Amino acid sequence: MLSSVASKSDTDTQTTYFRCISGCSAKHSIYDVIYTCPSCGSLLEVHHDREPLKKQHSADEWKKLFESRAATSTWPYGSGVWGMREWVIPSLKDENVVSMFEGNSNLFWADRLGKQLGVPDLWIKLCGNSHTGSFKDLGMTALVSVVKQMMAQGSPVKAVACASTGDTSAALSAYAAYAGIPAVIFLPAGKVSTAQLIQPVSNGAHVLALDTDFDGCMKIVKEVTQDNSIYLANSMNSLRIEGQKTVGVEIIRQFNWEVPDWVIIPVGNLGNISALYKSFKLMMDLGLINKMPRLVGAQAEKANPFYQSFQGKFKDKVSVTAQQTLANAIRIGDPVSYEKAVKAVVETNGLVEQATENELAAAVAKADLTGMFTCPHTGVALAVLEKLIKKGVIKSNDKTVVVSTAHGLKFTDFKVGYHESSLEEVQSEHPNPAVHLPANADAVKAEIANRLNH
Repeated sequence: MLSSVASKSDTDTQTTYFRCISGCSAKHSIYDVIYTCPSCGSLLEVHHDREPLKKQHSADEWKKLFESRAATSTWPYGSGVWGMREWVIPSLKDENVVSMFEGNSNLFWADRLGKQLGVPDLWIKLCGNSHTGSFKDLGMTALVSVVKQMMAQGSPVKAVACASTGDTSAALSAYAAYAGIPAVIFLPAGKVSTAQLIQPVSNGAHVLALDTDFDGCMKIVKEVTQDNSIYLANSMNSLRIEGQKTVGVEIIRQFNWEVPDWVIIPVGNLGNISALYKSFKLMMDLGLINKMPRLVGAQAEKANPFYQSFQGKFKDKVSVTAQQTLANAIRIGDPVSYEKAVKAVVETNGLVEQATENELAAAVAKADLTGMFTCPHTGVALAVLEKLIKKGVIKSNDKTVVVSTAHGLKFTDFKVGYHESSLEEVQSEHPNPAVHLPANADAVKAEIANRLNH
């Protein structure tokens, strides 16, 4: 029987609930402290019963409703997440919404880059244009809001915690600070950029740098959060997926409800590709769209367990010891959301591809030369895009979206290293270091003439 410590209405809590992804029959309240199925240990997902949503609005009515709310100042509907609250956490009370008006990020037509690559209908979903600089904000607004409501109703939860390679910790610490909830952050020591490390530090989180990698941090945070007073905020908590899935709806809305042919996204712990699939499946079920885009998971060669699993036709889950990579946010060797991501790839006739360090760095440099400012993880996706174009998999007339997961300003050390030609395993094909000149007009004119003539 479904239990709940908080509800907007009995109908809401009975039609939106946790259920096991492996098919176990039990339903669990989204306000319970639970992350995996008590019966079989599989991950849970937040399920929305379809029939009540169909009765609530027709497909056209849902479209008009979401369009009317997008980027307005009406609380909380101007948020890209809470503008779709009926599809996220409908039972959440207004006073417990923790939002910084995240989402509504721009879908950038990469006209010049697309023409260079031979795919002029190329678009970049700039999810890094968010409060903490990554798409993780979308998941944290949902999770922290639910925690706030749980605490208001007397839950034993007194803090939130996560293991992180950088962006998750930034998002959790910011939203927890906004809500007045303590946050505990587990980071792999020396494996997070300075720009990412300073974000949770500045927001007052309890930052613990551990002598291990992300997978080691994940193991410890799972042990720590067995105590129900500390709530797990990693993507194995499917509340995160609920917020992140709104990216998929935004993309379709921004295309005037036209479905692109391809969506490519860098993947590590595999929550993001799972979230995209969840949004497209919901829109299909409710009649807003009539086909799925093909989803592509892009991995760094140094941390490629999902790629290896795909190569084996997903017969076995592959786990690896992730090696050092410039794409440190996806340096994950044992992804938690594996089963969900397999479904996302299989059900959309999708693919998984990988990129070397040199390939991802080159892809970033090419994109930046067309006006972008790309993080290394988006570079992985762009490098994979190039590979699929060269293989003839992605055609010249395909409408293709690359999801940029974080802002390039978080990775300035990477960019400086590239332009100073000092990155290991990278041959900088487009270095553009600053030139030091004497304060002399003739010297300046000579340098300008030399550069413009080449």
